[in-house]
Amino acid sequence: MEGQAGQLILVVEDRFSLQQMLAEFLRDKGYACDTAASVKEGVEKLQAARYGLVLLDLKLPDGSGMDLLQAVRRQDPGLPVILMTAFGTIEESVQAMKLGAVDFIQKPIQLEHLHELIRRNVDMRRMRDEVLLYREEFRRQHRLPLLISRTPRMEEIARQVQRIAATEATVLLTGETGTGKELFARSIHLLSNRRDGPFVEVNCAAIPETLLENELFGHLRGAYTGAEQAARGKFELANGGTLFLDEIGEFPLAVQSKLLKSLEEKKISPIGAPFQVGVDVRIVVATNRELSNEVERGRFRSDLFYRIAQFPLQIPPLRDRLEDVLPLAEHFAAEAAARFGRPVPGFSDEARQALLGHRWPGNVRELKNLVERAVIVDDDGVLNAPDLFPGVAALPQSTLETVAADIRKAGWAAWLETRRQDLARTTLGHLVARYGDDGARLSAELGLTEAETASLLASFGLGTPGRKD
Repeated sequence: MEGQAGQLILVVEDRFSLQQMLAEFLRDKGYACDTAASVKEGVEKLQAARYGLVLLDLKLPDGSGMDLLQAVRRQDPGLPVILMTAFGTIEESVQAMKLGAVDFIQKPIQLEHLHELIRRNVDMRRMRDEVLLYREEFRRQHRLPLLISRTPRMEEIARQVQRIAATEATVLLTGETGTGKELFARSIHLLSNRRDGPFVEVNCAAIPETLLENELFGHLRGAYTGAEQAARGKFELANGGTLFLDEIGEFPLAVQSKLLKSLEEKKISPIGAPFQVGVDVRIVVATNRELSNEVERGRFRSDLFYRIAQFPLQIPPLRDRLEDVLPLAEHFAAEAAARFGRPVPGFSDEARQALLGHRWPGNVRELKNLVERAVIVDDDGVLNAPDLFPGVAALPQSTLETVAADIRKAGWAAWLETRRQDLARTTLGHLVARYGDDGARLSAELGLTEAETASLLASFGLGTPGRKD
């Protein structure tokens, strides 16, 4: 089978014997094939299915193939059309190309030449889709992300990812914002049999509810006001690969039922379409919400939850794996130095202690951003605590011996916990001083609710925003 799976070709030819011969030849080459014998029937077929290419006779009983070509261009400007005729002229060829035909072939048809034209144009259509898809993605590294961790828990997650990737199971990645769920989704794709297919990411939280259905399923020309041409959704663009639905907890109820149906049937219905399109897609989803709680509150469908939670993976927050902080910081520093053309800096002892003492509400993403900023502003080749946490005092050099003695006396774990508490109290004090009575702003900076912020401040004896304690 030489054709691409899922590619449906429409043959419009009024001579029944030639029509059937072409259809049989294309099916032997691995393509799915529909046939039509007139302009009218061709238009009806185009409105009832999604095609990868149209092979079109110029002379038809009820009109010219040019008429059908113009109808194709109005409906789907990117659909490749190859015209066939026994009476080709230079003028007709020029007109066909102006109307958007990708090629013009004369009868009697050389089948292998025709096959090469079809293969090339189907490939070009696929490449155009990928360029559209990867307009932003192409700048990223399309390789398996490096897992930098010294914790057994993360190593076990990595082993599970390797096992899951080889299957077609739907994966649910859960964890706080910034823990790296998207990197694990990419790893699953790149370790799977679909690695040569597209990896398509949809951030459900970033797309307005009114546009999300269109983003996922696409639409036909004229499906709604302003839909001047057909557009493929992310499901179709991900065909043969992996569709990553990030922040699925933000998915509106109104679209959840259509998503569930698509997952169950492996078919989608573009907006305005009277037909369904088959899709071969592996689904990976992620959320920072507790979906079981969302189900109980009626904000997430239980049947969809059980469908996507086929294989759940919980990514732990950075504060629960402090052993990874310094290796990650060093990796991000080297990465940022290479990107910005700077020398790779080292970390002072004070900086290391500050990193280990931080609570990391923004997780790995917060660490990466802090280190990148520090690399940019660094002017002496050594990152200090103020470089990483502006406004937090560095540990004086003269106290290092005292610190070493304290560590020997209390033990590393106890000393580190005390240091963490001190650093947290100091940092929170700076933030309270900065934001004063603005509890909402302070909570946003910490990544906590206002109730959680009030509880945190009370635990350090700092009172609550808006109160004078």
